[in-house]
Amino acid sequence: MKVRRENEQKNQKIKKKIKNIGLSIKINSVAKNLKFVDKKCPFTGNVSIRGRILRGKIISTKMEKTVIVRRDYLHWIQKYKRFEKRHKNIPCHCSPLFRVKEGDFVTIGQCRPLSKTVRFNVIHVEKDRKSRNKKVYS
Repeated sequence: MKVRRENEQKNQKIKKKIKNIGLSIKINSVAKNLKFVDKKCPFTGNVSIRGRILRGKIISTKMEKTVIVRRDYLHWIQKYKRFEKRHKNIPCHCSPLFRVKEGDFVTIGQCRPLSKTVRFNVIHVEKDRKSRNKKVYS
């Protein structure tokens, strides 16, 4: 009983600070009311977004709080004077703030290393349904 009361008091004391990460990206009002603790979230945790800002398609959500984003791009081959298709799979931290599923297009921002392979953070989920059927090469 005593432990339960202490945990309830701790939960009530936690006030979530929401910070503006800049880059003209706004956090939605629903996220402000969610109760979660994520120290790797750029909006509520101790992570700053700096460096590259990329867009890609989510191809895997099998890990907890981590998604795999596929970036398709064209690479110029000088010898043949043509482009070839290439891609990179980038593991990204995805805060519980975002509800994502496979096939969603997301904007990711570079941050400090969060684990052995994760160096990016999801900062925006695209809601445009027209672009879901098109391939993205940028």
